[in-house]
Amino acid sequence: MQRKAYVPGVAVLLAAVLTACTGSGDDGPPDDPRPGEVTASASTAQPGRYDTLPEACGSIDDDTLEALLPGLRQLPDAEQREEAYEGQATLTYDTDRKAGCRWKVESPTATDYLFVDFERVVSFNGTVSDDSKAQEVYGGKVEAADLPEPSPSTTAGDDEGDAGNGGEGDGGASAAPSPSASPAGSSKSPNKSPNKSPKSTDSSGSPESSGSSGSSTSSGSSDASGSPSVSATPASLQPRTLDDLGDEAFLDDALGTSRQRTVTVVFRTSNVIVTIEYEEQPATTTDVPDSEEMQDRARNLAELLAEAFDE
Repeated sequence: MQRKAYVPGVAVLLAAVLTACTGSGDDGPPDDPRPGEVTASASTAQPGRYDTLPEACGSIDDDTLEALLPGLRQLPDAEQREEAYEGQATLTYDTDRKAGCRWKVESPTATDYLFVDFERVVSFNGTVSDDSKAQEVYGGKVEAADLPEPSPSTTAGDDEGDAGNGGEGDGGASAAPSPSASPAGSSKSPNKSPNKSPKSTDSSGSPESSGSSGSSTSSGSSDASGSPSVSATPASLQPRTLDDLGDEAFLDDALGTSRQRTVTVVFRTSNVIVTIEYEEQPATTTDVPDSEEMQDRARNLAELLAEAFDE
């Protein structure tokens, strides 16, 4: 009988203990997030502006193609002409990440090549945005192009000459820069003569330029007497960065050993990098493609593509 009287007392004691434990849990602070758990306030990298790419072969209108590839309208066969306008798509396994197209047109005077490439850069690092990754990829292309330093001869040469004529400094000092100043004076004139000079040879047959592709545009030439002359390529036509195209851009211009000229324009708009390669191979080695004309055509195409991405 004493054992039965003791059991209810134990039950009351246990109930009181359980009530106290439950009350202390409700009054405590909220639990902290577990280690490694992402909170709502954590910052994440922003995606790029573009999540797809246009169809490369259909990105250029017929009028622009005809300006870049003059032989198009001269093709006699209608079916062959239609195929030439369409171009040939480059092989890719993900058209939302990479797309390109090539054109090749022959004419009696030259063979013209055009290549357009679209690359959409995606960062798979949650802390690095697509734009930042695209900047890194674009920077590698600039480094690979190995653009020359801007030549001071087209601006500083004129300024020094003016200062010397004004009476500051002796006459000999002001006359010294005259060979390098001469290109600046002709920078606004058509670039016909300089385009025939890169990698030319003198009367003895020795090459006037050793030529890497980065410097072939501004290599030396020889005058009528066979003596070497100072490079006459104006700064406005030298390989350089471009300030008015996309987020960042550059242009390269190289003249090959067989007188083929290749103009390359690369620009970045957000997380997309566009590359344009425009090449002309003359039918004879005595002709040299016009640098200014080819650069104007390539830049015009680049501006049209940049505007299309902005729409």
